[in-house]
Amino acid sequence: MITKEKQEKTEGEEIINDEKIVESVLNGSSERYREIVNRYHPKLLRYTITLIGNKDKAEDIVQETFIKAYVNLHSFDTKKKFSSWLYRIAHNEAINNIRKYRREVSLEENELFVNKIASSQNVSKEVIDNEKALEIGRCIQKLSIKYSEPLELFYIGEKTYEEISDILRLPISTVGVRINRAKQMVKKICTNLEGKL
Repeated sequence: MITKEKQEKTEGEEIINDEKIVESVLNGSSERYREIVNRYHPKLLRYTITLIGNKDKAEDIVQETFIKAYVNLHSFDTKKKFSSWLYRIAHNEAINNIRKYRREVSLEENELFVNKIASSQNVSKEVIDNEKALEIGRCIQKLSIKYSEPLELFYIGEKTYEEISDILRLPISTVGVRINRAKQMVKKICTNLEGKL
């Protein structure tokens, strides 16, 4: 049985899931791939910006992700979620970029991530006040990608543990452990930073 991706609806149109769009593209309606691009471009851009910290490079990675996904669409396993498959390609592209270039982090580009993390965990009130957003950003920057990536997928990508497991090729239990550890690490780093101010 095909696992269905979360269905989305645009005004005046029937609900169409990712797998049906992919099927149409594979059957010759290549122009329908634009629907996939429109649906996932903003999400993948936020994801890659958080991973590499540079908007221009992230845009390049997202473009390359869509190209690779299109070229390899025939290899998509319909038993898996399409979004997880697409995120996996973006993940690989981002990791390759990180290995090739030094990670450059922009606090402004991470603001959405910072605010989402701050509002979703029990960090002390002083740290999560709006005026402390930049300090939280500095704390997140100190996490290795091993911890920041699953945290970002969960809070910004709004992926389930199962989807994160599929994207990162990790056991679900490991995903849970890394997210919990990342939250604790952010809390500890921010608390230490607060004490030095």
